[in-house]
Amino acid sequence: MVAEYIPPEKISLSGSSREIGLEHGRRLAGKIRSQMQIYESMFQHTSKLDWPSVRSIAREYASTIERLTPDLYEEMRGIAEGAGLVDVLDVVALNCRSEIALGLFSDGCTSLGWRMRREGEGDVVLAQNWDWVESVKKNLVMMSIETGGLPKVFMVTEAGIIGKIGFNSSSVGVCLNAIRAKPADSSKIPVHLALRICLSSPSAADAVSKLESLGGVASSAHILIADPSGPKGLELSPLGNAYLDPDDRGMVFHTNHFLSNKYVRETGWLSGSSIRLARVEELAREMDEKGEKVDGEILRKSIFADGFNAPQAICAQEDERLPVQSRVRTVFSIAMRLGEGSTPKGEVVWGRPGSGEEGPILDMPW
Repeated sequence: MVAEYIPPEKISLSGSSREIGLEHGRRLAGKIRSQMQIYESMFQHTSKLDWPSVRSIAREYASTIERLTPDLYEEMRGIAEGAGLVDVLDVVALNCRSEIALGLFSDGCTSLGWRMRREGEGDVVLAQNWDWVESVKKNLVMMSIETGGLPKVFMVTEAGIIGKIGFNSSSVGVCLNAIRAKPADSSKIPVHLALRICLSSPSAADAVSKLESLGGVASSAHILIADPSGPKGLELSPLGNAYLDPDDRGMVFHTNHFLSNKYVRETGWLSGSSIRLARVEELAREMDEKGEKVDGEILRKSIFADGFNAPQAICAQEDERLPVQSRVRTVFSIAMRLGEGSTPKGEVVWGRPGSGEEGPILDMPW
């Protein structure tokens, strides 16, 4: 039975950090509380942590966030107040979910960045399937944020989380691939805040410089960043970073294991990660050789609807053999086009592309 399509909520926030946080919390209070319940169950399953224990870990990150990114900390305080939560630690816990789980969450996700080489196609395409547990889908939102003279942010995020997947008005875009690796370091900024910093930057180079100046990230992750100059893979970890440049076709691909970063110990890839990586490379290069026009629709049909090696396919399906807290599927698909001197655009599809259960194309900006 196909689940009923319920369109995501779209919210536009502007003002000071506090004003943005307050409105975020007020508008999404129910979703934020729901996310806390979902992650409490997942933390119990993966790490044997109840919510008071989670909040205790979050306290360590809160002091770091307040010290290194006081504007983002003020936004989180506003979210907590607006949502009527006990205090800011509940919001910090959501934004540090990757760090608190110590690399044990089994997020999927397949991403690609591609600088078009053919005449008349100088734009950069950035796209991914975001794979996670179905229960969070009802708490996802499409959000815009405008503050303090920074580029305007357009992203798809989880309620209560201030940085995620999307692009900004300066044509800087980001995708995210989770990496299962230890350690985590609470003296550094959480990965989801790193995404927000990228989305608040006027260029990809400026974003990388800012992350380095802040001392790096608290846990391992891959951020695929792009602007009109092209895509770049950021294999980030608390012990050191590695960077991936485009191949000879202008492409960067990533799934859920590091390709070049040898600083950390990975705790076990998703078994399909290397298969998905080879598959997305194969399909993209076939498209390139055929000379097909690359847009959101063709990407969804030719790559992101692919079911090879199901259930751990590019278009992921739930594995019924796993506990419900670990059953990952493609929750949404996003394709962005970032061009020099043109308005950046994105297309989002809620649900698994090509499955018949997905919703209509949702445009960004809206």
